[in-house]
Amino acid sequence: MSNDISTTQAYYSLTAGDYIHAQSLYEMLISSEPQIKSHYWYLGLSLLLQGKEEEAQIAWLSGIEDDDISYHVDEIERSTEELCQVLEIEALRQESLTDYKLSWLIRQHIREINPNQINNLLKLFILSIEIGNFNIEELNDFSLIELMQLSDNQNIDRLLLLKLIAKILEIDPSNPLSFQFISQCSDYYISNSNDFINVVKPTALKIGFGLNDFTLAENMTEVCLDLQPQNLELLSHLAAFSRRNLNYTKCIDTANIYLSLATDLPNQIIATHLILEALMAAGEDWESIFTVSKSQLELLQKLIEDKPKYIDVNVISNLFNATFFQSYLTDTPQANHSIRHKINSLCQSYVNLMKQNLLNKRKKININEKLVHNNKIKVGYLSTCLRRHSIGWLSRWIFQHHDHDLFLVHAYAISPLPNETDSIQAQIAYYSDKAYSLDSNVENIINQICQDEIDILIDLDSVTGGFICEVMALKPAPIQVTWLGFDASGIPAIDYFIADPYVLPKDAQDYYSEKIWRLPNTYIAVDGFEFSIPSISREQLNIPDDAVVYLCTQTSYKRFPDTVHLQMQIINSVSNSYFLIKGWGEEEGTKRFFIDIAKKEGVSEDRLRFLPLADSEAEHRANLRIADVVLDTYPYNGATTTMETLWMCIPLVTKVGQQFSARNSYTMMMNVGVTEGISWTDEEYVEWGIRLGKDENLRKQIFWRLKESRKTSPLWDAKQFTKDIENAYQQMWSNYLAEIK
Repeated sequence: MSNDISTTQAYYSLTAGDYIHAQSLYEMLISSEPQIKSHYWYLGLSLLLQGKEEEAQIAWLSGIEDDDISYHVDEIERSTEELCQVLEIEALRQESLTDYKLSWLIRQHIREINPNQINNLLKLFILSIEIGNFNIEELNDFSLIELMQLSDNQNIDRLLLLKLIAKILEIDPSNPLSFQFISQCSDYYISNSNDFINVVKPTALKIGFGLNDFTLAENMTEVCLDLQPQNLELLSHLAAFSRRNLNYTKCIDTANIYLSLATDLPNQIIATHLILEALMAAGEDWESIFTVSKSQLELLQKLIEDKPKYIDVNVISNLFNATFFQSYLTDTPQANHSIRHKINSLCQSYVNLMKQNLLNKRKKININEKLVHNNKIKVGYLSTCLRRHSIGWLSRWIFQHHDHDLFLVHAYAISPLPNETDSIQAQIAYYSDKAYSLDSNVENIINQICQDEIDILIDLDSVTGGFICEVMALKPAPIQVTWLGFDASGIPAIDYFIADPYVLPKDAQDYYSEKIWRLPNTYIAVDGFEFSIPSISREQLNIPDDAVVYLCTQTSYKRFPDTVHLQMQIINSVSNSYFLIKGWGEEEGTKRFFIDIAKKEGVSEDRLRFLPLADSEAEHRANLRIADVVLDTYPYNGATTTMETLWMCIPLVTKVGQQFSARNSYTMMMNVGVTEGISWTDEEYVEWGIRLGKDENLRKQIFWRLKESRKTSPLWDAKQFTKDIENAYQQMWSNYLAEIK
């Protein structure tokens, strides 16, 4: 009886943390009962918990060894197993006490005693991550994968393995060894693939859309697709990653598989959109582009007519921007806005139905408090592009010039790149009263906006970002406005669209669902652009000093064939002229596309030059100076590139259309006071291109007028522009308060 009490007392001392007393009691027990091996296990454990690792090992070895030469190997194995069980129980106890370091230490000794115990290794690595001493190379050093392959699959705790996978993806997702480990583990989840995919997929999305590592994102998605080859969501992500990785053929092939498997209209529309996106990014096969676009419009029209009762929540986000490319292909704003509004009205109704918990999260506004205390208006700017991106470069000035006595400025940067050297990201954060870096989780974004009690929410992305559309559709702010990034989205929950006297025709309100708010002069202004030293020269490009250089710097999306024909007609009509082409697109396909049209218009291939992308925005702007004339695109004009061209004092030829994207250059040129180069027909476009190429004196006049415009133009006065848009915000807010009284 006394021995039982002593054992209980000894274990109580150990669990109470009195390891020295526990050691003393277990030594006494061994003296009186040397044949009971568990006393040695606990003696060693009490020594280990004191940090006496060598003494602990001696105690355990004493319990395992026996003076009897007939002591069998199986007896040693049995003793070792008993010891490991004791250590396992204590490791779990220490972990429950959140003493991860002690738990890790105990598991290290279990590994030394039995290095083939797989589940202990899994727990050991998880603890290593918890205490911050994880080295991913130890996965190989400890032969974890090899041990798993040699073992009975039933012995592997799959939940534990999944926990380790999740931890590794959390701390080191971009490490090649992380991917190697994950891909090797996928075979263990064939029967419960959803568990594996639900862990790996979010990381693939983060790596792809957050870190821009599209190769790794592709690889991770393909590992998931090996388990579920007909998973439509995974196929859509793989196609998107492939497109962004400039692997257009793979994108189209993947999207075609997606389309062949899709049995419902929404998924068929998304698949078609992905195919169209890849074709336009490649920028060569415009015949297929028009065919696919026509097919997509037919599907969209059928969706509007059918009005399905249910749409998968994972599809809605992509469906919001399914009409994105129509502005690149046609200048028919009435038709485009009609279908966009109808589609996005459907999407909003589905989002509101499926995410009712997020509707009306904002507390009811206390009007009296607002009026009596004259509180500042809380303005929030929401975008995925508040960084070194066109949106960031253009919008940064409004943050700098905001009147913080009247407004509380919030910046919601969604999925920003983890780049501490991004000066634009840092500048916007610096000038904001509150700046957030949030992931693309819609609920998290809405919760933050509602917590901040934003009065006016400014959407800078429009239909370029599906989950941003979801946020806006759920109306987290009483007043919602679209500005800058794209044409209006047609989402019913958005109240206003910011424009100016020129960028939309006078009758535009007839087909916009949002109320158009026209600022006095321009819908955007900047205080200028930084530029550095050019990295290209005429000599490098083998262009004579007296040649006339035309330049187009637009992406493949904007290189509409009809406009390229007009550009080649200009080149053909101006002797000793050259055409420089720069911008995103598949390199060889881009060359074939331009050379083919050049030949049809009688322009020799040797008068074309294809420029590489610049290393920085400042270098890109400096390189613009090589041009005598910049030729704009249509039906989708330049915007940031037009402003950069005008800032660098270079003449521009643009064709004005009816839609927002066909009038950007028009409003910018009107605001700098230069009408030379503004055309309303194809014939005028060619005429202006030829005239500006042949008339050097006119080019010089425009150069000096553009240079002088820096002092007086509304386009280059971001401070006044900010006052104008602040006046608009104040009027919007006054109107709102009057309506809800």
